[in-house]
Amino acid sequence: MATSALLILVVLVGSCAQFTDAVGTDVRKNGPSAEKSDDAERYMPFLCSLIPAPLSSPPSVHTLRPDDISAVHVLGVPLSHRREASRVISRVAVLLSMFNPEVSHPHVDETSPQPRSLLEEAEELSLSLSHQETDWKLVLLLVPADSMCACSPDVAADVNAVVREVEAALELLQKRLRHTLVHVAVWSTDHQQDECECMRDEGINRRLHRATLLKTLQDSLSHLLGNPKWHSKQADFTALLQSAPVILEQISENTWSDPNQLAIQLWTNLLQPPAGQTEFMDDSVVSILCPSQERPFLRTQINSPSEKEENAASVDPDMGTEMPCTDRSPSPTIPTSVHELRPGDIKVVAAVGDSLTAANGVGAKKDNILLVINEYRGLSWSIGGDENLNNVTTLPNILREFNANLTGFSKGICKEDSPQAFLNQAVAGAKSGDMVGQVRILVDRMKADPRIDFHNDWKVITMFIGGNDICDFCTDSIFFSARNVVLRIQQALDILHNEVPRAIVNLIELLNIVPLRDLHTDKSLGCPTWFVNIVCPCILKPKEGSVELQTVNEFNRAYQSAMRELIDSGRYDSRINFTVVLQPFLREVYLPRLEDGRPDRSYFSPDCFHLSQKAHTLMARALWNNMLEPVGNKTFTQDFQAGIDLKCPSETNPFIRTAANSNYTFPGPPPTPDPVTNWGSDFSCVNTAPSNSVPTSAHRIRPADIKVVAALGDSLTAGFGAKAKNLLQLRTEDRGVSWSIGGDQNLETVTTLPNILKKFNPNIKGWSEGRGTTKAGFNVAVSGAKISGIPGQVRRLIDNMKKDPTVDFENDWKLVTLFIGGNDLCQYCNDRATLSPQNYSQHMMTSLDMLYNEVPRAIVNILEILEIKGLRRIKRDNLECNVLQPLVCPCFLQAREDSLELAEMKRINRELQVETENVAYGGRYDGREDFAVVVQPFFQNTVVPLNADSKPDDTYFSVDCFHFSEQGHAEMAAALWNNMLEPVGQKQTYNNFRNTRNNIKCPTEENPYIFTKVNSFPVPTTPTTTPPTPHSTARPLTSDCADTVPVWLAAVLAVVGLLIGCVVTWLLFCWRSKRSKKRMTSDVVEMHVTDF
Repeated sequence: MATSALLILVVLVGSCAQFTDAVGTDVRKNGPSAEKSDDAERYMPFLCSLIPAPLSSPPSVHTLRPDDISAVHVLGVPLSHRREASRVISRVAVLLSMFNPEVSHPHVDETSPQPRSLLEEAEELSLSLSHQETDWKLVLLLVPADSMCACSPDVAADVNAVVREVEAALELLQKRLRHTLVHVAVWSTDHQQDECECMRDEGINRRLHRATLLKTLQDSLSHLLGNPKWHSKQADFTALLQSAPVILEQISENTWSDPNQLAIQLWTNLLQPPAGQTEFMDDSVVSILCPSQERPFLRTQINSPSEKEENAASVDPDMGTEMPCTDRSPSPTIPTSVHELRPGDIKVVAAVGDSLTAANGVGAKKDNILLVINEYRGLSWSIGGDENLNNVTTLPNILREFNANLTGFSKGICKEDSPQAFLNQAVAGAKSGDMVGQVRILVDRMKADPRIDFHNDWKVITMFIGGNDICDFCTDSIFFSARNVVLRIQQALDILHNEVPRAIVNLIELLNIVPLRDLHTDKSLGCPTWFVNIVCPCILKPKEGSVELQTVNEFNRAYQSAMRELIDSGRYDSRINFTVVLQPFLREVYLPRLEDGRPDRSYFSPDCFHLSQKAHTLMARALWNNMLEPVGNKTFTQDFQAGIDLKCPSETNPFIRTAANSNYTFPGPPPTPDPVTNWGSDFSCVNTAPSNSVPTSAHRIRPADIKVVAALGDSLTAGFGAKAKNLLQLRTEDRGVSWSIGGDQNLETVTTLPNILKKFNPNIKGWSEGRGTTKAGFNVAVSGAKISGIPGQVRRLIDNMKKDPTVDFENDWKLVTLFIGGNDLCQYCNDRATLSPQNYSQHMMTSLDMLYNEVPRAIVNILEILEIKGLRRIKRDNLECNVLQPLVCPCFLQAREDSLELAEMKRINRELQVETENVAYGGRYDGREDFAVVVQPFFQNTVVPLNADSKPDDTYFSVDCFHFSEQGHAEMAAALWNNMLEPVGQKQTYNNFRNTRNNIKCPTEENPYIFTKVNSFPVPTTPTTTPPTPHSTARPLTSDCADTVPVWLAAVLAVVGLLIGCVVTWLLFCWRSKRSKKRMTSDVVEMHVTDF
């Protein structure tokens, strides 16, 4: 009642003023109405005390007093509640008339049935006021929330659309109006459920949904109006969001909440708040706020920052960042070129990568290592969007200072498939091979999300990958080679280049990871080194000064160099609306240190591997600065201790820098290397010593313990046509370069298994030399041989070794390599019975039996037959290849594509591989400690090598396009050697021919032995020991195993086994009998049904 009385009094003042206006037109002509002033002053003691006003018009909107307002206008009045809104707004105008009785009141058309957009209303208002250049105007812009459905899954997109409409209207008003103060207020009623189907559900929490919607809309508008472009200190235009929504509550069927109270709320938030009060809060207190001597102005963000803004203005010194840039405006029109892109033009951010982008452990408390599992995506340096720039420094929070409507960033703690993650599709543990999958998901999300205009919105996508690749490079140096890793990155970037318009991609150069070792060498820091040894073994395990550590550094630099070469190729600058820019700020990292010189753990999460929020802050600043630095002159060192201040776009260079706007010339592809003169390999192994004493177990053989090499097989082992340049040379057997037994020259010029072994034992015997059989050594392979001829080869080999005076047959350790089956498979369709997999298995067993029974101290390498289907792709435009290749292998190469004959050959190919493993690992050859058979499976899944044009590379093949060339033999030798150093069950099952000299693996201190089935798995010490997982690292066999078992135990086990066998057999026959009866019954039923 008291509030109504006060408003009535104000209305009376306004009515008197209006009445005087109506009857005293002659007075108006002569100046301000004395009667009006007298009336206003008569009632002021009951309302607000008069404050002497300056004689001149205020120079700035931020020094605007209530009595300076000449007119009140309103936009956005909701159609459904125009009458109620009109009453509220008119009362605000009446309150203003206390200070300027001449203020013109807003007109609200309560009868027009046609809805209009905010932009249309703003257009009409700006036209009607175009002649009023000097009068100060107040515009109340209402943002109705009731048009949105609070429980809809699309509510976020709806809010974003409303905010964009408000922004467009404000931009038009700012462009066309002068001397204008705009106050924006959210308007809402409590009857949204009438318009929204899901709100009619009785089980839904309507109030919670409605409150959440209003909070979301209020926060989004707050972001929008926090942009400095709306409140420059020298402007005569500003816009401000009122701190609380105007909520119209329905009291009864035809009665709504008191319009006077809502008017006082709007009025209170129009004025500068008194000290300690920032917004209208308590509607039970009857008071009308008045301007004071200390705070006489109408509120703007400059003269009255809210408490939240004041708190936000205090920058967190560690995690927050002060934004120094004053010009944050976007381009006048949406740019069409990526080379003319300002920060304010960016609408969407996205990211792919690993745990550093997923932000594992960023917000974890010290020493709570379990929290490293948490993914604090809202704090992620390149994609997080928690809080604001003053508290959380991330690239999106920096960009939001330029465009408050930025979208795509992640929030909170979540996984990549959570809605909160949004376009942060990084996955903890990801490697380069995962980038294609992440990019595909990212593109699909951007296309499907209604908040994103996929074809028109400008996007910044950040890719940071490679850390997990280099952490595992020592487990497979070929798969994780720089070339292969960057090739997989290239495949992901190619997808973005082909499918995503209007995008700039930041490719972050891999950080220099080696300095992180310092955290684990200083034990006083208490870092969980054991944990990081599991996560990143290849970085921590090498000793200081070792060749292994040198290799780590070389791989790290190779990754960085390969990334630079990829971008410098210019392949991603073929479109005007897309580019990829390499950001190199992590190339050289200087570890932050304490005053005493120790590494500073505060930059790292509790595992001393992932980075803390403190480090993410610096990375975000460094990335932003890199984006504004010209290509070719970017900062490439990162000193975490040195402070990093944000750079700003300048008038001369307002754009995000690309190669084109940096006048950078791509160097193009690297120069063509000199022609290859040999197929040698580089050797970097340091553990080359033999065992301290001659070992007695085949499972404890170091490479240097091998004294004799030998080989069995067909033309591929005989070196058939390996050096042939024409048809006449094809029949020459170049046994000296044969992959498994050749010994020509040395490893630097010819890569063969014996030449590798010579690095460990220069006195090794048995290798073949030159051409033909004159100096064949223990290379007894015969061109054209089939598996049926291998027992004969074994007999000759055993006889030759026994007769050779340089071989100590009983004591020398021997390495025998068997590769056979190609001719069996190629001729299979001509004699299926003789060349069946079963006969293949029998001949293989006969051959191995001879070696097992007669040859002491031997390891036998058996290669599975290669997957021949890939040879169908090897073609040359010459007579030798086109004619000879089908004749050499007719059953496989003459069969038509997709024919039954070809399908049969593929099946037989696989069956021969399976038979090889069954024979070798069936337990038949496990009875001797000094004998082992090991399957080397690198040909199991044969990969056709490709050239730079991604076409089959025929340089690996001889002139007939079937047999291998010397280059192919070199690659086979390296693949065989690498297989020998890989545990059974973890051996590489495909060839990876890459024509590099540095693809020779090395024995390690932990695994110095040639791997066999026995030493590939740890020996359990107790019956309850958990068996190793397939990914566990193999350990050498321990020597404390008993050589024999008691005779009585063997007898007991035999009897028990016999009894168990009888019981199992009886149960099997019973089961089969029952099943047979059941089948007969079902057959009878089925017959009856069919007859019916």
